[in-house]
Parts: sequence; structure tokens; C-alpha cells
Amino acid sequence: MAETIRIPNVTLPAEGRVRRVMANGTPVALFHIGAEYYAIDARCTHVGGPLDRGMVQDGHVTCPLHGSMFDVKTGKVLRGPAARDVSAYRVHVEDTTLVLER
Repeated sequence: MAETIRIPNVTLPAEGRVRRVMANGTPVALFHIGAEYYAIDARCTHVGGPLDRGMVQDGHVTCPLHGSMFDVKTGKVLRGPAARDVSAYRVHVEDTTLVLER
């Protein structure tokens, strides 16, 4: 069964940017790419680097600590040293409420 997390009064990131939000105590990186929003866990699976502070390019985010790269749509690791994917969320925006599902 899918988990739904509602986060009211969120300031959404501008186009091409990322913002960290907290989802039930878990840091989540919220990306705005094109007309869509995507969300993945904000901690790199290698050593916990802050993915919300990484470089975003072509739908990928690069961890600023050791260069692991993840797909922002799926959470899949594209380049190590990370060996595990990060969790990805489906994103919906309802007025000023961010709705995450996983």
C-alpha cells in the first residue's frame, strides 16, 4: 500500500532548482524540472551526502561529497561510488500543499 505524505505551506523550488523539505522526519530533495516536480530522498546512499546541494543537470543530481549520480525521476544510482538507489516519490501539488507518495 502506498504511503501518502502531505506537507502544507511548501515553497516550491524555481525551475531548474532543488529545495529540501521534511517528510515525516525524512529529508527529501524536491526538484523542479520542466513543468514537473520530482522528489527523492535527500541523503546519498554512499555516506549520506546532501543531494539537495548537488549539481542538477539533464535530470540527474550529483552528490557534492563523492560524485555519485542519481536519476531525479526514479532515484536510480547512475554512477558510484554509491551502490544503492535512493527512494523516489510521486509528487502532486494541491494549492500550497505538497503531496508525496511512495
